[in-house]
Amino acid sequence: MLTQRRSVGDFLAGSRAILPLVVAVIPIGLVFGAVSVTKGLSPLEATLMSALVFAGGSQFVAMDIWTHPASWAGVGFAALLVNIRHVLMSASLGTKMQAFIGLRRYAAMLFLADEIWAIAEFRAGVARLTPAWFAGIAMPFYVSWVGSTLIGASLGAFLGDPAAIGLDFAFPAVFIVLAMGFWKGRETGTVLAASALAAVLVHQFVPGVWYIAAGALAGLAAALWTGKAKALPA
Repeated sequence: MLTQRRSVGDFLAGSRAILPLVVAVIPIGLVFGAVSVTKGLSPLEATLMSALVFAGGSQFVAMDIWTHPASWAGVGFAALLVNIRHVLMSASLGTKMQAFIGLRRYAAMLFLADEIWAIAEFRAGVARLTPAWFAGIAMPFYVSWVGSTLIGASLGAFLGDPAAIGLDFAFPAVFIVLAMGFWKGRETGTVLAASALAAVLVHQFVPGVWYIAAGALAGLAAALWTGKAKALPA
């Protein structure tokens, strides 16, 4: 009974922690749903995409290059480039999931998103991650993403152009907040600057979504460089 109460308490604590980002992801889901129907997807297809893929960045990229008939190889490769960052995210979070036994760790990774990873990393810095707490942040976020996609796809014609009412800024706004949560001074600024510069340059001169991988690699290289520089004796 005590263990069950603790699990419920952990779940509710996780739900409270993710609530601000749940509110923030709803406009993004509405935008994705509205965009997807303009590309020829039905509300059911758009909702299934959010439910099965559950990766906002790669879903938006897929819509950017969506054609009829769809180039599955192109869409799949673009999704791979966008989501390659999940390898680093899962590797980082995996070292903090000692309480996740057996398949629980792998099941948790299926629901890994940028926002969920960030909140889990913050939590791991002050307390032990538990499966119940992780479920508390993952489930509301997942349901909100899928549900808002369905609403956006169903009401796409009524929402109109997302940019006209500022909904298109919801995506970058969330990531700016997450990035600032990890701010640690000049080292963080160096990493962000290197990543942004590489992404902008590659986006300018290389077609496709290679700028995402370039930004990630440049940020990783900058992090390694600043880490080594910090470790050197003065």
